[in-house]
Amino acid sequence: MNFLTIDFETYYSPEFSLTKLTTEEYIRDELFEVIGVAVAVNDGAPTWFSGSFNELHQFLVQYDWDNSVAIAHNAQFDGAILNWRFGIKPKKWACTLSMGRALIGTEVGGSLKTLADHYGVGVKGTEVEDAKGYRRVNFTPQHLATYGEYCKNDVKLTWELFLLMQGQLPKLEHNLIDLTIRMFTEPALLLDKLFLTDYYITVQNARRHTLAQYNEDELMSNDKFAEILKSFGVVPPTKTSKTTGKETYAFAKTDEEFKALLEHSSQFVQAVVAARLGAKSTIEETRTKRFLDIANRGTLPVMLRYYAAHTGRWGGDDKINLQNLPRTSLLKGAILAPHGYVVIDSDSSQIEARTLAWLAQQNDLVEAFENGQDVYKIMASAIYSKGEAEITKDERFVGKTTILGAGYGMGAIKFKAQLKTFGVEIEEAESKRIITTYRETYPKIVELWKEGALALKAIMNDKHTKLGILDVEGKKGVKLPNGLYIKYPNLRVVQNEDKSELVYDTKRGRQMIATRIYGGKVIENVCQALARIVIGEQMLMIAKKYKVVMTVHDAIACIAPEQEVETAKEYVELCMRLRPNWASELPLNCESGSGNSYGDC
Repeated sequence: MNFLTIDFETYYSPEFSLTKLTTEEYIRDELFEVIGVAVAVNDGAPTWFSGSFNELHQFLVQYDWDNSVAIAHNAQFDGAILNWRFGIKPKKWACTLSMGRALIGTEVGGSLKTLADHYGVGVKGTEVEDAKGYRRVNFTPQHLATYGEYCKNDVKLTWELFLLMQGQLPKLEHNLIDLTIRMFTEPALLLDKLFLTDYYITVQNARRHTLAQYNEDELMSNDKFAEILKSFGVVPPTKTSKTTGKETYAFAKTDEEFKALLEHSSQFVQAVVAARLGAKSTIEETRTKRFLDIANRGTLPVMLRYYAAHTGRWGGDDKINLQNLPRTSLLKGAILAPHGYVVIDSDSSQIEARTLAWLAQQNDLVEAFENGQDVYKIMASAIYSKGEAEITKDERFVGKTTILGAGYGMGAIKFKAQLKTFGVEIEEAESKRIITTYRETYPKIVELWKEGALALKAIMNDKHTKLGILDVEGKKGVKLPNGLYIKYPNLRVVQNEDKSELVYDTKRGRQMIATRIYGGKVIENVCQALARIVIGEQMLMIAKKYKVVMTVHDAIACIAPEQEVETAKEYVELCMRLRPNWASELPLNCESGSGNSYGDC
């Protein structure tokens, strides 16, 4: 199979660029123009071409894309141009940006220049800066030739990076990169334009109607605003004041729990929280408008960032972030299967809790999952010292929250606060008792947290140790079953007020911030990473028969012909329950649904 490395150079200006527009907006806009393109076959010299659309098309189709792996840096961009504008779909995609994120770490950054510098393969030029505002007709022959050399150099750098990284990346991950790119470059999902038009008006009116009921004093007074939230059935988030040491409302712009209410399933809650934070529109309103704009341009490209987190999980992108679309959002009903198809959405049940029990070798809990027992009732039975048959709905909910929340070392104060967000009020002493009961019931999990702490010490001292079935290889980090690592860059001890703690570097935007880490958090990272590998393997298996169109956390969505929906569901569920080779005793299960829209599933 041939390798074709490709790089497009396109028109951009201060007003029309990827800093102003999403990738989808930019490529589908009428102002979009390809200035030129460079392509290299295998390790051959790149060829630069610039011309009219038809001339560019003729240049591109001379290559054997049907039997080649296409390589690009940020392949979702080049791949969308290649398919949406020129109707070309390579046999497979490779992306050096994605490969770099998995191999080097998300904190390094993913620009071509950064990766080229990191690997020492060459120097990226700066000629693109001289092309700002230039249409193809504005280039002089000399200027265009210089731009072509710049583009060819990018192709060379991309090829060299690919050669260096391809052998380090497992085949599974190469295939997942390809699948992730195709969710965006070969979109299949439709959007219901009529529904979105009506819904946009509805959410605008709901926001105006909601805000008309409150004056500024009610929105800005902590006590009055807390009462507004309570009227919508929301427990106001709280925190401990650093000034007084007492509990106070967490209504600041920096309070994550408060900001999370911007994504609340209720439009009314979104409206009052947005008003309090000074936003001019709600997230539901903004997202609906963006969906409507996409619907007016075409299908819904699902943009996901491969290896967005250091655990390997995908992240949302292109300003629609389907990863954060609330389960109850009516917008899900606007995402449609193409004509003659249905959407099948399957969610891996309690995969992190199952992975945790398996990794800790907490065999009684593993067996309970394996046998289909109600582990939430089992936990509640231990908490309330009575038989499972006597457990009430509310008690089971506490058991559920304990199983899903206490597995990574959560303390009593935080657990109490977590229950409070769900409307369950308990005393701190009761919270301590519940946490103690969990730890006494599942002591192997507690021992695993200690192994996590020892793993951090080994990483910091560049020593080898074990973490469950996994190897910790010094500063490389925790080695995962797919051959990649969970890394903790620049792991170090810092003094924080009256205690010392471990931190590592995390890149957020252009900033590098110190992130606290401890034994229980390591186990959370590992369980999320393992769950992500499981989901990745399942996605590829499903993709052998049906087109995978989206993944959201631990769920996979695909499309299947209407006439074989039941057969397809059976196949998807089979894939979601199949255990990986490296975890033959990991008890997996799933729930699935199907419908003409994503919201019907």
